[in-house]
Amino acid sequence: MNPKLATQLLAKSYAKRGNPDGWFEEFYARAEGDINKVYWADLKPNPLLLDWIGKRPAQIGKRAITIGCGLGDDAEALAEHGYDTAAFDISPSAVAMCRQRYPASTVDYRVADLLDLPAQWRRGFDLVYECNTIQILTGQNRVRALEAIAELAAPRGEIIVSCRSRSSDDMSETFPIALDKGEIDGFVRVGLSESFFMAYDDDQNPPVPHFFAVYTRPA
Repeated sequence: MNPKLATQLLAKSYAKRGNPDGWFEEFYARAEGDINKVYWADLKPNPLLLDWIGKRPAQIGKRAITIGCGLGDDAEALAEHGYDTAAFDISPSAVAMCRQRYPASTVDYRVADLLDLPAQWRRGFDLVYECNTIQILTGQNRVRALEAIAELAAPRGEIIVSCRSRSSDDMSETFPIALDKGEIDGFVRVGLSESFFMAYDDDQNPPVPHFFAVYTRPA
């Protein structure tokens, strides 16, 4: 079976059981530590993230966190740029794969639930990186996730969001459900300012539309 179709069916089966986020652990556990079985992983940092942080001097002493860290490439890039970096995923198997890939890493990899984060993380990070987490959630959990991500940013802290996008009149529910402009504008509605926004098509065939945006918490 096509891996993407198999993942869609897995996600739907958990949703029917009333546990729409439970499929993440089963997906990563099935990989049994083989990173090549995580078909969506690029196994390299997001080039737009690298470009963004590369325009700045090393951020020694600044704190960063990666949402839904997957296999850890983006978290490692932030750590290499000087950030004191934390990274979390709801899947223990995903976190184990990160530690296996980067045994000498300075990144603090943890198992955590975006919808139930440690209280001490609230507004504690200078940079928050979110890539493709909201799009794999459904219903009210998408709003809750956005609000939880926003609450991680410290005063003057930045949130970088990289995600698939769709037009506002696209009502399809094809998994994963890409964000439209109105949905990503939720970061503004919860009190952040939009300091950068780009809509672009990637280099896949056919191209897939994306957003790359940066939001900042006021001082």
